[in-house]
Parts: sequence; structure tokens; C-alpha cells
Amino acid sequence: MAQKSLLEKLEILADAAKYDASCASSGTAKKNSLDGKGIGSTEGMGICHAYAPDGRCISLLKILLTNHCIFDCHYCINRKSSNVRRARFTPQEVADLTLNFYRRNYIEGLFLSSGIIKSSNHTMEQMVEAARILRDEYDFRGYIHLKTIPEADPELVRQAGLYADRVSINVELPTTSGLTRLAPDKDERQIEGAIAKTKDDIIEAKDARKRFRHAPRFAPAGQSTQMIVGADRASDADIVGKASRLYDSFGLRRVYYSAFSPIPDASAVLPLQRPPLLREHRLYQSDWLMRFYGYAPGEVCEATDADGNLPLDIDPKLAWALKFRETFPVDVNRAGKEMLLRVPGLGPTAVRRIITARRHRTLRLDDVARLTQSIAKVRPFITALDWRPTTLTDRADLRSLLAPKQEQLELFAS
Repeated sequence: MAQKSLLEKLEILADAAKYDASCASSGTAKKNSLDGKGIGSTEGMGICHAYAPDGRCISLLKILLTNHCIFDCHYCINRKSSNVRRARFTPQEVADLTLNFYRRNYIEGLFLSSGIIKSSNHTMEQMVEAARILRDEYDFRGYIHLKTIPEADPELVRQAGLYADRVSINVELPTTSGLTRLAPDKDERQIEGAIAKTKDDIIEAKDARKRFRHAPRFAPAGQSTQMIVGADRASDADIVGKASRLYDSFGLRRVYYSAFSPIPDASAVLPLQRPPLLREHRLYQSDWLMRFYGYAPGEVCEATDADGNLPLDIDPKLAWALKFRETFPVDVNRAGKEMLLRVPGLGPTAVRRIITARRHRTLRLDDVARLTQSIAKVRPFITALDWRPTTLTDRADLRSLLAPKQEQLELFAS
């Protein structure tokens, strides 16, 4: 069999990496390229775009070390029994590709994951070696995110954290039964044990940095995980509950949600169709409600329909407000930040603007309109100096009035 060229490997292993969503590089600082010029961004094979909290677009080379795998997870395109083209990088090839893309201003960092080849330890050693070459031999100061392997020796995972800005371990599926059925080679306790160990290593490294200035950094951008949505029977309420427990137990920076996508020669136990992408979007919105809006997991679950899934026609915050209309209207001139954040259409920025503005004057509806992006969505749920919604909040057709137009929904569902 003819040996594959580097370009052929890149084509195969960049495409194979597209199913992993957990590659956003939030929490990173802006860096310069090795030639001292500013970093650019471009489209290209294996390049994905993530966003930092300040809104900067960060370009990452997103690849697998290999798509060979000794595991046979039903939902994975790279599973052992899958009929796909296979390829494998050497650690040196990963390092050289990263540096060449970086010098051309195509990327600001590397996201490296892998199938399992030979053994978990062997694969983890190869990934760590790629990061070591970049850091120690090339003095690479760009961003590195390594997808670690829960079955690998904890010392190898610890080494990964010493070279990477962020590490992640996929929990794969939201329920134990789903994992047992669809990923028989994986063990929930082992996965969560590895996440817990990484959490302890992060805390220990932070404490050491406080006491010793030159103590080594360990995954300074934290760790994240990913759950597949729609491959099993788990409801959105199950997924929200799992995500909340992961945040509380392990201090994760992010939980990512990836809508299941049907794969060639799929197992008979998998769904024939992918879930609507809008479902994935609603889960991200529910995630933000818990992390930035003060909603408890149970409150988010109260926004679900009878089947335990979030409605697709409206966002979860509006769904909650419509179910608990007695909470509204909220007085924009008197209400605290926590209650203002419950108003559909008001985000943290708008709430900050309202609180600042009302220190200087009593707000009218026109004032609120200037401080928000969607006054039509806000009006039924607030009072102002010259505005009361009277019977608007109690209208039976309020949901249909506030739901996005069908054309907009189709953009997410297609």
C-alpha cells in the first residue's frame, strides 16, 4: 500500500476531527506570531474558529493524531468496525504542521484529539510528545488544547496538562445506560475519575503558583467536556442535569453539546436521523442560563415540555417566563439585577445599562428601548414610568406573538 502524503493525511484527519465540538479557546490571552507580526485568520483545511470571551476570533488547527481506533463506539465515525480511510500523523508531523500554519498567520493554536491506537497509554504518549516538541524544541507559545484519554495512566494526563493551555475529556453521553449501550468500551466512573484527577491537578498547580512564582502551570485555561445529543433516549432535562452536576463537581470551564450526526454504515441501534440543530442551540442557551443568569438546573428543567425536552420554537428563558407569568411584570426602576435577568430579551449587558441609567433618571419605555435590542420581547414582562402591560402578559397567544418567525427557525433546524 502506497504511503500517504502529508496533505492526504491532513485531509483525512482534519475531516475526522470535525465531530468534536469542544475546542473553543476561551480564557486565552492574545499572542504574537514567531516573526513578531500580528496574528491573522483564514479559511483552510483543518482550521476551525472559536471565540474568546472578549469576542476575538481565534483560529485553531483542529486535527486527530490518528483515526485508527481499537474501540467500537456505535456513534463514532472512527470506530474499529467503521469503513473509512485511515491515516496517522507522527508527533513530529503534528508539530511541524502546527508551526508552519502558525508562521503563515493561519492559526493561533492547536486542538489535538485522537482515536486509540495500540493502547490508551501509547496514544497519550504520542499526543504528549507532539506538544512537547512544540513547547520544548520549537519554543511554541501559541494555544494548545489536548483531548486527553481517561483510560491512560494519570501521569501521562498530568504531563499533557503541563504542556497544554486546556485539556478535555469527553463524557460522551448524558446517561449511564446510554454509555453502556453505545460505548461498551468506556466506563462512566473511569471517565469522571479522570476528570476529577485533572481538577485536583489544576487546583494544586494554582496553589503552587501562589507560593512559588516559577511553579509550572497546569492547564491554565481549565478543562472542558462534550456530550453527544440525540444518539440515545436522554431528554434535555437529563442533559441539563448532567451538565449541572459536571460543573458543580469538577469546576469545568465549558460543557459542549454536539448533535448526533448519522454516519455511513451506521449501527442498527442508532437513530436514522439526526436531531434538529436547534435542539443543540437550545441546550447552549440553557447552559448560559445556569452559568450567567442565575437559574438553578431545576428551573431550567421547568421550562421543558411534557417529554422533558426544551421547546424548539422559543428559547428556554422565554419558556420559563411564560410558565411563571405570576413573576411578572418586573419594574425596571426598582427590580434587582437577579430579577431583571429573568426578563426575556434582557441580557447581562442590557441589565447593566438599565441599572446604571436609572441612577440618574426614572426610566420610561423609550429609555429601555434604547438600552436593549428587542423591546418587543421585553414589553410584556416589565413596567416603566409610562408603561404597564395591563393584560398583555396574560394573553393566551403571547407565545405565538413572541416566537421567532418560521424562516429563522429553519436556519437552525436544517
